[in-house]
Amino acid sequence: MDNREEVREFLTSRRAKITPERAGLPAGPRRRVPGLRRSEVAALADMSVEYYAKLERGNLAGVSPSVLEALARALQLDEAERAHLLNLAQAADGSDVLNRPRRRRTKDQWRPHRSLQWTLDAITAGPAFVRNGRMDMLAANPLARAFYADVYAVPGNQANLARFNFLDPASRRFYPDWDLFADVAVAILRTEAGRNPHDKDLHDLVGELSTRSEEFRTRWGAHNVRHHGTGTKRFHHSAVGELTLAFEGLEMAAEPGLTLTIYTAEPGSPSEEGLRLLASWAATHDGDSPSTSENAGR
Repeated sequence: MDNREEVREFLTSRRAKITPERAGLPAGPRRRVPGLRRSEVAALADMSVEYYAKLERGNLAGVSPSVLEALARALQLDEAERAHLLNLAQAADGSDVLNRPRRRRTKDQWRPHRSLQWTLDAITAGPAFVRNGRMDMLAANPLARAFYADVYAVPGNQANLARFNFLDPASRRFYPDWDLFADVAVAILRTEAGRNPHDKDLHDLVGELSTRSEEFRTRWGAHNVRHHGTGTKRFHHSAVGELTLAFEGLEMAAEPGLTLTIYTAEPGSPSEEGLRLLASWAATHDGDSPSTSENAGR
């Protein structure tokens, strides 16, 4: 795959983020570019300026692991950025074919194994759901369906968290820290684009969001990536109010490319009581269609 533009923009954006002071270099006068010069990155990576310029033009095909590591050190990449650089290099020379998750069917075709749905349904203390790298919600327990009522309520969202984030006004209420969620959503999609550059559904989603949302388009151009495994988030649910929840994201060994996410509340906290109330609400709507039950809770 020719991913030279993606490589070029990623390396350029990382170089622009590092100040000379951060790199331990004198700032000097008359700097015409943000961050480091190409010559400074080349010196830090112990390579010629000509060779680094070739890499920054997007030519990562055939680059050795030692060169990638030197480049990552020079650009002070974090673990997510290092992984992204490796994915870009693998895609550039075609070696990602063996490492790439098998082509996943579209969300409408994919169905969870019975045992997976049983597992989700057995989690009763918090929302639990399975998503792919495009942020499609593929399977969920009843509490997650009640928790994400706004996501399911609008058919145009297609149960996609990124589409909900940027195209549905309800997300501004559901996510009190909307900018943070927006940053995370784009970083997850950008990470997936590096890991699975052949995903047409992902390309279509990015194209749709770029066309319809300036907020998305600006963030997409920043080329930020991240690992999204654990943390704490704030929500405002229309039925139970404010919730502060911890989450764990678990990669699924039996389903490469999918993540199981579980939300929990601190024991004894108001948020734990809020989840109990939400579970009671979800139980009263058991058997209803998603649109019926979720619109009833709005």
